[in-house]
Amino acid sequence: MAETARRANPEDAEELTRLRVVMFEGMGNDVSGLDETWRRQNAGYFRSRLRDTGEFAAFVVDKPDGTGLAACAVGWLNPHLLGMRNLTGRRGYIANTCTDVGFRSRGYGRATVTQLVDWMRAAGVPVVDLQATPDGEPLYRSLGFTDPWAPALSLRL
Repeated sequence: MAETARRANPEDAEELTRLRVVMFEGMGNDVSGLDETWRRQNAGYFRSRLRDTGEFAAFVVDKPDGTGLAACAVGWLNPHLLGMRNLTGRRGYIANTCTDVGFRSRGYGRATVTQLVDWMRAAGVPVVDLQATPDGEPLYRSLGFTDPWAPALSLRL
């Protein structure tokens, strides 16, 4: 049975924050510095951004028992210059996907990412970018994500 994700709303901010910590832990990061102040600020950021339904979206799957979120995918639309094949001047970016440890391998991650990509496609975005972890890469590739055509480079300031 395919899972269905729903669009997150500002009331999901605390659970999205909790899943963000789970994501960081799964990436091997030390999350001991993510104290209550950080969690409160992050939840406030999510509440604010989730009100911007035209440029920012999160899709979630609720835990079956209704006690919170089992999975999420968060992304937004970035303005870019018009390109030869990008007449909207926008690109999608997926920055935060996570399935709670006890709910993995049930299709929840696929459901949330698929809904987020569909939202971006409906907005006319021709390209969606993300940075994959080794655990997430097979899912993204199965959804059609490929290596960039040119090396992706970053400069840390």
